[in-house]
Amino acid sequence: MRNLPPLARLRTFEAAARLQSFALAAQELHLTASAISHQIRDLEQHFGRALFVRSHRQVQPTSEGLRLFESLGRLFDALEATCAEVQLPTHDEVLAVHCAPSLALKWLGPRLPAFLAQHPTINIRLTTGAEPVDLIVMREVDVALSYGAPRHKPGLDVFSLGDESVAPLVSPQLLTPGEGAEEAIRRLVLIESQLSPVRWADWLEGNGIAMPSRPRLSFDRAAMAVAAATDGLGVALESTRLAARELERGDLVTLKSHRIQAIKQPLHFVSLRLSDRDRSPVAAFVDWVATQANDL
Repeated sequence: MRNLPPLARLRTFEAAARLQSFALAAQELHLTASAISHQIRDLEQHFGRALFVRSHRQVQPTSEGLRLFESLGRLFDALEATCAEVQLPTHDEVLAVHCAPSLALKWLGPRLPAFLAQHPTINIRLTTGAEPVDLIVMREVDVALSYGAPRHKPGLDVFSLGDESVAPLVSPQLLTPGEGAEEAIRRLVLIESQLSPVRWADWLEGNGIAMPSRPRLSFDRAAMAVAAATDGLGVALESTRLAARELERGDLVTLKSHRIQAIKQPLHFVSLRLSDRDRSPVAAFVDWVATQANDL
């Protein structure tokens, strides 16, 4: 038997913590403020510690209360999604996919209509986040597409989406006639992603080019670095997979010379539970993603 407080108490706590007011929580839940206060006291007795710091006009969660609030938010979101999925037609299936934000925006998202056209009974529930998720713990996620080092654990199948070319990308409007790639790199603002395993210092050293002694731009998302280069802020060191559309349209070009070599290495990984490998929506999606990666 689970040692959990009543769900109604947890819902009351979540509303009070989110609104930082017992009175507003009472309005939302159609209860009296006294009932809210009583339920919160019961919950605090259950945990044996205070969950709120009370003041005259508002309440603030304690550190323990804040941790509970953040966890409850994720759990209630998952519960709400599950309840919605129960109402789907019986022949429909739901696939929960967690993806690195830039890959979702620049690569997966534009391709999803083709997958959905091929599999009209599969409903995709897509979430994003920079940190790799632990599929052993987060059972509500079926497939994860992560950036950088994936989580390797017993019970997981993990494979890369193949080598990606990391190269200098720049708007052609920033280039001057007759200027070589190395000269452009020395002249232009250098842009990089803070999470990228390949930084300008590594790339320049590998190509025998000294690091320019001037300020650089860095972003916490690869998609922002690509957008900055497209907008003409400078030259971005990024994966050509994430800039495929900009390269196809001619908004960006790759700086090349006989001396410059792009760095190629796996950057994105697919993870799934071995126990889910034969589930039809998981198998269909994973096989499709692998095919899309191989078509590059």
